[in-house]
Amino acid sequence: MIRSESFIFILCWNIRPLFSLSSLRVNEALASPNLFSSEVGSIANPKPGKAQSFGNLKAHLHPRPFAPRFKELPEKPNSPEKPQFTQRSHLFIKVKMQMEIVALPLENVEPPSPGTGTGRKRRKKSVVWDHFTLETVSPGCTRATCNHCKKSFAYISGAKQAGTSHLKRHIALGICPIGGQDNTLGQEGALMSYKSASQTRGARSSTDAPKRRRTTPNLLSSSFDQDSCNHEIAKMIVQHEYPLHIVEHSGFIDYVQTLQPQFNMVSFNSIQGDCVAMYLMEKQHILSLVSGAPGHVCITLDLWTNSQSIGYAFLTGHFVDMDWKLQRRILNVVMVPSPDKDDALSEAVVTCLSDWALKSRVCTLTVDQSFTDEAMVENLRGLLFMKNPHMIQGQFLLNNCYARTLSRVALDALTLMGATVKKVRDCVKYITTSEDNEEKFLELKQQLQVPSSRNLRLDDQTKWDTTYHMLLAASEVKEVFSCFDASDPHYKPTLSMDEWKQIEVMLTYLKLLFDAANLVTGCTPPPACNFFHEIWKIQLELSHAAVSQDPFVSNLTKPLHERFDKYWKETCLVLAIAVAMDPRFKLKLVEFSFSKIFSDEDDKWVQIVDNGIHELFLEYTKAKHENDGETKMENSLGGTQDGLSDFDVYVTEINTSQNTKSELDQYLDESLLPRVQEFDVLNWWKLNRQKYPNLSRMAADVLSIPVSAVTPDSVFFTTDRKMDSYRSSLRPVALEALVCAKDWLQYGSAASSESEVSAGVAKMEHLDH
Repeated sequence: MIRSESFIFILCWNIRPLFSLSSLRVNEALASPNLFSSEVGSIANPKPGKAQSFGNLKAHLHPRPFAPRFKELPEKPNSPEKPQFTQRSHLFIKVKMQMEIVALPLENVEPPSPGTGTGRKRRKKSVVWDHFTLETVSPGCTRATCNHCKKSFAYISGAKQAGTSHLKRHIALGICPIGGQDNTLGQEGALMSYKSASQTRGARSSTDAPKRRRTTPNLLSSSFDQDSCNHEIAKMIVQHEYPLHIVEHSGFIDYVQTLQPQFNMVSFNSIQGDCVAMYLMEKQHILSLVSGAPGHVCITLDLWTNSQSIGYAFLTGHFVDMDWKLQRRILNVVMVPSPDKDDALSEAVVTCLSDWALKSRVCTLTVDQSFTDEAMVENLRGLLFMKNPHMIQGQFLLNNCYARTLSRVALDALTLMGATVKKVRDCVKYITTSEDNEEKFLELKQQLQVPSSRNLRLDDQTKWDTTYHMLLAASEVKEVFSCFDASDPHYKPTLSMDEWKQIEVMLTYLKLLFDAANLVTGCTPPPACNFFHEIWKIQLELSHAAVSQDPFVSNLTKPLHERFDKYWKETCLVLAIAVAMDPRFKLKLVEFSFSKIFSDEDDKWVQIVDNGIHELFLEYTKAKHENDGETKMENSLGGTQDGLSDFDVYVTEINTSQNTKSELDQYLDESLLPRVQEFDVLNWWKLNRQKYPNLSRMAADVLSIPVSAVTPDSVFFTTDRKMDSYRSSLRPVALEALVCAKDWLQYGSAASSESEVSAGVAKMEHLDH
């Protein structure tokens, strides 16, 4: 007599290989008793050679190595005798299996996962099956039907299984139209029903061992929030410059309704208000960032115009924050109805200073000569001196934009070589606009073994860097262009080898300009000391090329040098003072570079820089003493008079008369630091601010001086920036909100839920005015 425990072990052990067969093999076994008996018998009593064939079948169905799941344990002294198999027990196993398989209900059994190679069916444990029923549509295709709305969802299609996440959302989020009308299956009701069902199914006695569960995001616990969705749409519009009218586009409305039917699409006015609210929230954070800056703020002004000749002044602030990191933020976008008026730009600057409380904190102002005349410059200079008289009587007004100057010089070179550049452009256009021509060109390039990894691309004539890259790529494969007529009889070579050489000569000077312009294309603004080396290198190369014995070189570079020399003379003082604040160079690099550029007059120019830096340091020292005097006066008003005020004046005069070195002289006399690539000059001044308290404040302001007035994405433009018709149609407050908020959000959002409420109120007041 076989015990029940032994019989269960025998049953599991003997029928285990049957589940490794394909589902078709199992169905055939169930349909044919003889086949079933032969299969069981062959497994219990294998014949010679049978094990090898079964192993091949197992390897085909299961890629993993086949190994038995049970090990025979050594017999214990009092262990019961192992059961022996008989043909009668095989028949009993067959009948028992047939009864169990027929008794299992279909709706509580999950079909085997495709590709698993096992015919085992397991009970589904997910609570979604309380609301769904599986229906077999066709062989290999099973769909889940909602018990409430009868909507059908994909579940198994061929070798793909859709899972149950979409079924959970249909019930728990109240998407089901029938369930949404039923209080017990509404959004909240369905979610509670789902949770309670999950707890009921997951309930177990305290004696049960805890089960390990795979953690997944709780999608059903999140509730729909209209305000959060509105905020995200506003953020999307701001970050990607989508038009505000996107909320009225039918395609966008249909797409959002498909994602969330409960969402009520906002109107144009509402989304405009949300964008302004976001701008006001972020502005509070920028205000605290600017007000907390220990030094001054440098301003750049760039002017855009639209088709109606209305100007838009973009004012950007550059400053060093409390952590001694250089920051750049767009502060205002001010509409200028008449940009040709002498005081038009001054009014925009006054608006910015008043809006951000910068009336006495401006260090420098950088504009461009393309939209300023002499009267405008004098008005801006007077305004700068009036707001901050300590800045060398308003001399820190930069009237030439670094990026615009480089673009003008590059455009001059391309214009002088316009005919030859057009020939190259036509050749590149002939190759790149035809797939057949491009394939022939690449084949010829491989045959000639031309070592070039650049791709030929047609340029955008409004961005000179694209023209530079096109010429550079074409010059590397000039041999292929010269021989391409052999592969394509319709192609006629238009450039001679001399013209290709002229292109290569021009590229050497364009490369100097391109490398210099790349300094201002990054997201993080570089300190002002980084520009001196690039500027004096370009000045030196152009000055030498202008007097070259080669007539082509001299004729090409002489106009370039004349334009750049003007910029050099107007900015060399500021840039030289900035590089002197770098402990790796100080005034030594100024002396070295001036000896190369000015030859016999280098001492005079070095003395000008030395006087300028000492005069600027004296201004900072005076300002510090005035602040200290005001502090002492305030303290003395509340203190007692001891009659020794004259003695304090006497001691101050003695200390002043003594020949002691200033902070600036001590700094300049010290040895240079080693030149390393990864050197943070602002961090060095942060660490040495106790040693140089006044000089460190001056260094923070000088190193934050911006030499370029354009945004990083406008560095290579050869034309003035134009405001498109869509932005021109917006209200000034909405335009400023969209532009500024986009710039601020790239550094991270600082909005909080509490400020969102106050900003919403302020938004409505702002729009009303």
